[in-house]
Amino acid sequence: MEVTSYRESPAPPGLGFACLWSHEQSGSARAPHVQQVVPDGCIDLIWWKDRAELMVAGPDTGPSPPGRLEPGERLVAVRFRPGTAPPALGVPADAIRDVRVPLRELWGTEADRLAEAMAASSDPHTPLVDAVRARTSAAPDPLVPALVAALESHPVREVAGTLGLSERQLRRRAHAAFGYGPKTLQRVLRFQRALRLARAGEPLADVAYAVGYADQAHMANEVRDLAGTPIRALL
Repeated sequence: MEVTSYRESPAPPGLGFACLWSHEQSGSARAPHVQQVVPDGCIDLIWWKDRAELMVAGPDTGPSPPGRLEPGERLVAVRFRPGTAPPALGVPADAIRDVRVPLRELWGTEADRLAEAMAASSDPHTPLVDAVRARTSAAPDPLVPALVAALESHPVREVAGTLGLSERQLRRRAHAAFGYGPKTLQRVLRFQRALRLARAGEPLADVAYAVGYADQAHMANEVRDLAGTPIRALL
C-alpha cells in the first residue's frame, strides 16, 4: 500500500500556473512524512484539508523548514510559475518572501468561504482554480517572461539594458513580480536547472558547465547555500 502520494497534473491555461498538485499521507503511516523545501522561484497556494485552512507559500531565498505531513493529512494546491502570482494574490511577491501566510490575511473572509467550498467538493482543485480565476483581474507584469529568458544566458548587469530599463527599474519590478532581485532570481533558476539535469542522470561536472557555474565546486557551494544540504544528499 502506498503510504505517501504526491501527484502533479496539468494546469488550465491563462492563470500562470506551473501545475496543480496534491500530497497525501496515508492514515496507516507510522510517522509523519518530512519533505525538503528548497527555492524554486514559485509561489504555492495550499489547502490543508485536516486544518481546513488555506496557506500561501511565498518565494524562498534559501532552505525553509522541512514540510511535515502527518498521517492522514492531505494537501491540495496550485503552483504559480515565477512572477505570475501577484495579480491573483493581490500583493507584490516581496511582501510574502520567505514566509507562509494564511490566505485570509490577503483575501479576508473569501478565503474561509473557499476553504469550505473545497471541503465540500469531490474535486477540491475545481473551486480553488475558479477562485484564482475570479481574483485575477490583471495580467502579470509583461517583463516576467523576457526577464526569465534573459537571465538564462546573460549576466545580470547586461539584462537591464537588453530590456530597456535602468538597473533600479529592473530591481523594483523583479522584487514585485518574483519576490527578490534579478541576481537572486538567476541563482534560483540556475539551481533548479542544475537539479533537473542531475536528476536526469547527467554527471555533476557536466551539469555545472551546462548551466553556467564556474566549475563543480562553485555549483556545490551554491546548492549548499540555497538548499542547506550537499547536492548528492539533496538528489
